[in-house]
Amino acid sequence: MLKTKIIASNISNLTDARYYAAWLVDWLGFDLRRASQNKMALEEVKAMKEWVEGPEIVGELELLDFEEGKGIIDYLELKAIQVGMFTPVAYLQSLSIPTTIKEVIIEKNASYETIQKHLDQYFEVVDYFLFDFAKNGWTWADLMKNQAFNASHLHQICQKMNVLLRIQATPSETAAILTNIQPVGLSIRGGVEEKIGYKSFEEVDELFEMLEEK
Repeated sequence: MLKTKIIASNISNLTDARYYAAWLVDWLGFDLRRASQNKMALEEVKAMKEWVEGPEIVGELELLDFEEGKGIIDYLELKAIQVGMFTPVAYLQSLSIPTTIKEVIIEKNASYETIQKHLDQYFEVVDYFLFDFAKNGWTWADLMKNQAFNASHLHQICQKMNVLLRIQATPSETAAILTNIQPVGLSIRGGVEEKIGYKSFEEVDELFEMLEEK
């Protein structure tokens, strides 16, 4: 059992899926966005859904086309979805799904006020906000010293909302983040297999061993 919630995103192979399931993560995310280079075939995801037990399957969707998104949700019988930064609030209001995770990609010049205003628009229709600092190359050190939006601001948001955090950090830094910032969980991205059925998980092993309940 891990000390915090974990969403393993961008799963593209059974090796990743089984590895993260064995660590009892909360969610496995599959990229289903039409324009994505990493898009998974629905049939593949459906098959993996049958092979893997434990984590909730998350469809990573665009929801720019409501009918298409609804068709994917129904076909895969999804109980959780992850949506993009600017998914219309009206789309989310029209869905009947137990868990909605919304990405929040943090620009390095974004202010606390701007981010808070964005979150307020979605607060009633989203269960978790996934703060993605890594997409723009943020490290924990960057967040500590940034002025417009910093670790103190993030802590304030985590006191009011369910935040999943993705940021470049060492295992020891991650321990400090969980203690001081107090997000409800972390986001980890899957990757490409080195060859079919084989992949090195050394860095993730180190993180999960630190997170493991003793």
